[in-house]
Amino acid sequence: TIKFGPWPIRSSEIFFTSKLSYGLVNLKPLVPGHVLVISRRLVVRFNDLTSEEVSDMFSSVHQISKVIEKLHKADSLTISMQDGPAAGQSVAHVHIHIIPRHHGDWMNNDDIYPEIQRK
Repeated sequence: TIKFGPWPIRSSEIFFTSKLSYGLVNLKPLVPGHVLVISRRLVVRFNDLTSEEVSDMFSSVHQISKVIEKLHKADSLTISMQDGPAAGQSVAHVHIHIIPRHHGDWMNNDDIYPEIQRK
């Protein structure tokens, strides 16, 4: 069973797989196209990943972000990781948000970060 933190993930929620990572649809997206990249191994903090896992995750983010930007006709992307509770990490499993952005989607560009923490 694939898990994101304590939650089981249905195969229909996984749209990308690599050797060490998964791309998941976000069940509470901030905007259409908001997705997550998670490590296959349940690891809470970024520094607990192996170098190979780090490389694989960021390679996955790189591949997925190109498709998300094109598919959602985004002007830009927010690529974000909250590493630990004090940083706003809400699920105890390393994950990276990929969020398509459009000019004017938030009045203040940094307002997206509290929204990520709430989700």
